Amino acid sequence: MGHEQLRLKNQLCFPLYASAKEVVRQYTPFLEKLNLTYTQYLAMLVLWEHQSMNVKTLGAYLYLDSGTLTPLLKKLEQRGFIRRIRSDADERNVLVQLTQTGIELEDTAADIPLAMRDCLPLTDAEAATLYQLLYKVLAADNH
Repeated sequence: MGHEQLRLKNQLCFPLYASAKEVVRQYTPFLEKLNLTYTQYLAMLVLWEHQSMNVKTLGAYLYLDSGTLTPLLKKLEQRGFIRRIRSDADERNVLVQLTQTGIELEDTAADIPLAMRDCLPLTDAEAATLYQLLYKVLAADNH
């Protein structure tokens, strides 16, 4: 009974969703040592690369809206990893900068990508293909 197109096994969204949850679960023990959630870690990755940027640009990098990003940044600021500075010219424009503590955290996090690579049952070629395909999906969303 039912429609074949509605079976869970026929949904592309399900393995994407379940895999994303599994990857986040695998990251958790590494990130707990840094006192970061997965989403906070992603924000720190962008900031380690760029040192500082406005909140809107950071949100665009992470595909997050300000309603999700603001509490995340508040927590990072409370932990001393970042500072938020309002623009004198336009109070709506908030710049996010790494603190010295945030900069130093990068060295502690440096081994996480390699450790995570060992957690995924993919060859380097498979991982590269998956990476390309996932970014193709993201590009289709016109971000």
